[in-house]
Amino acid sequence: MNIVTPMPVPELPNDLRQDPHYYLRHFQFVLDWVGAHHDVLLAEPEREFIAAIGTLPEASQALLVRMVSRKGELFRRSRLNYDEIGDIDKAMAPLVEAGMVVPDPLLTLDELFTQLRVPELRQAFAGGLASLLTSRSVTRSANRQSMRDALQDLEGQSHTLTEWWPEADDSMVRLTVMPVCDRLRLMFFGNLRQTWSDFVLAELGLVRYPPVDLSELSHAFRSREDVDIYLALHDLRERHEEGETAESLVNDLPAVAEDNAWLGERRARLLYRLGQQAQRDGDNPMALRCYTLAGSGDARIRRLRLLERQGEYAEAHRLAVEALSAPAGEAELQALERLLPRLAKRLALPLPEVSAARRPDTRVIELPADSLITSGSVESAVRDAISAPDQPAYYVENGLVTGLFGLLCWEAIFAPLPGAFFHPFQHGPADLRRDDFVARRRGLFDAALAQLDDGHYRDRILATWQRCHGLANPFVHWELLEPPLLAQALDCIPVADLRCMFQRLLSDPAVNRSGLPDLVQFLPDATENAPRYRLIEVKAPGDRLQDNQRRWLAWLKSHGIAVEVWHVEWRHE
Repeated sequence: MNIVTPMPVPELPNDLRQDPHYYLRHFQFVLDWVGAHHDVLLAEPEREFIAAIGTLPEASQALLVRMVSRKGELFRRSRLNYDEIGDIDKAMAPLVEAGMVVPDPLLTLDELFTQLRVPELRQAFAGGLASLLTSRSVTRSANRQSMRDALQDLEGQSHTLTEWWPEADDSMVRLTVMPVCDRLRLMFFGNLRQTWSDFVLAELGLVRYPPVDLSELSHAFRSREDVDIYLALHDLRERHEEGETAESLVNDLPAVAEDNAWLGERRARLLYRLGQQAQRDGDNPMALRCYTLAGSGDARIRRLRLLERQGEYAEAHRLAVEALSAPAGEAELQALERLLPRLAKRLALPLPEVSAARRPDTRVIELPADSLITSGSVESAVRDAISAPDQPAYYVENGLVTGLFGLLCWEAIFAPLPGAFFHPFQHGPADLRRDDFVARRRGLFDAALAQLDDGHYRDRILATWQRCHGLANPFVHWELLEPPLLAQALDCIPVADLRCMFQRLLSDPAVNRSGLPDLVQFLPDATENAPRYRLIEVKAPGDRLQDNQRRWLAWLKSHGIAVEVWHVEWRHE
């Protein structure tokens, strides 16, 4: 039997803030990490790049990383000036020789318009290619869009900068390795949302990540094919954002294995977006196709509503009844319970039994109109109007209950399970939105909530606040959870209420983190048996409750938690 010894986890130097090439050290760290732990995902382009960059002079490596860290692949030579690199031309030469940079590249018309300022465009097209603007009766004061519209017939042409603009006193270079670098970044972070700047933010202490045991390292991707699928979906999303129609994109969607829930969810989200766009464009058959392929949840509800709008009541009713047997969470159940009575009425069918959500008490509060200016928001205006030294009110929205939960359940949230953590720069577990997030950690969550029963929860929450303050946590908003609020919450909110609210968070952590009431007011001197706090959802004139707010309010009311909805009316004096 061959015994494979795990590669050691590479570590960053402790403090790079005094190193002028700190960004290069970050880049080298990523290359080392990917090489050590994701070797199976690498093909020749990545292997050749990793080998080649190590042979370059340090100044050339630094220049390459500076360009990789910027947006796009085209750069004006005049804008590549870095004191720590020195002679840019000298640093550039090895990059050109290695084929990592192309000097004086061909530029499309759109690329030219992106790189040049408006005065430069006027100069380029006033002379250059046969006074193109003058011949099209475009004035010297024309803006960028007017010039671009006037040169529509030049689309498809590519020229060097000096061919477009012979008098140009600058030059261009094109980076050729950005696709390889993006792929390496994706392998490291497990997403393309995070960038090289995440290293800098961490280095400066602006973002601090919780330490997680990465000795048993998980991989964001199981195979190179997974990486290819992710990049294909990312490319399709960018094409969609650039204006391509759903019809032109949907047939290019890659297939995803049924057991890959993570990539399947990304594919479903893209299909949902394509369905929305097709519906806006009036292409209902394409919209229905996209929603059907996207599966359950929001996409299924969109599909049913569109069928209803088209008068296909029987089909919509059949699919809705089918969905009701296995709804994808509370949000879909809520939508189905609204939809089914309408469809049944249209088809002259018996009305279905729908669970009646308990509605919270409501009241109207009048406030001076200028209090909105003074306080900055309608929620803050209500807070300021009702807060008193012995009955303080706080604008907490989704920060208090989720914060207490995040502090109590810290170890469960950051448990180093397979598929949860891939690198040291994660704000939270990668599987937070997966259906089995809680099930995989059930024992850890049960142990955390057990401290509500034995009375240790207060000490645990306060100790975690002290130990982990400032570390990223998807449930904790540190700027809100200051000691006075924390102490009053632990004093005034009964254990039974905490358990009740935490249980709802656990039913769907990613979704139920939002929708909680805006304000909390503590009533420490309340009479016996009266609640020592209350939750208040604030609504400005004309504002309506959102569905996730309705679900939370119904839950709180049904469990006897003091909650109200306050509708604000402005009083003009």
